[in-house]
Amino acid sequence: PDRVTLYALDSHPLFYQHMDDPITPHLRIVHQFPHAFSRIRIDRGAIRFVLSGATLMAPGLTSEGGRLPNGKISEGEGGEEGDKRYEGRDLEEGEIVVVEAEGKEEACMIGQLRVGTREIKEKKKGVVIDSGHYLGDGLWRMELD
Repeated sequence: PDRVTLYALDSHPLFYQHMDDPITPHLRIVHQFPHAFSRIRIDRGAIRFVLSGATLMAPGLTSEGGRLPNGKISEGEGGEEGDKRYEGRDLEEGEIVVVEAEGKEEACMIGQLRVGTREIKEKKKGVVIDSGHYLGDGLWRMELD
């Protein structure tokens, strides 16, 4: 059986760690501090698959509704907030990333990248996150009393 360690404070989940993977924030923490994490966005078509626990594949990120960091660091202010959310350096393999969904306000998943965002943009296919914590999974529904 898999081993998952849950870090909590006063019955509130903060982080979890699956086996020897990195310690990862719980989605409830991500929802409280959304701008503290690197993010990517899936298109509308990928939402139902992610929320059923499926592997996140590159086409859900590289299609018209998907977003990946643009690899540029902006200087100064300007532009719309929606544009700025995906500015910044390309993310590397192994980094923890928040997955947002097109047209939704809150993050729907958090997990570890299996490939960097530069490679995702170049290849446009393959596995991006093979497992993670998503809305409605057992970790989300767990009650700590």
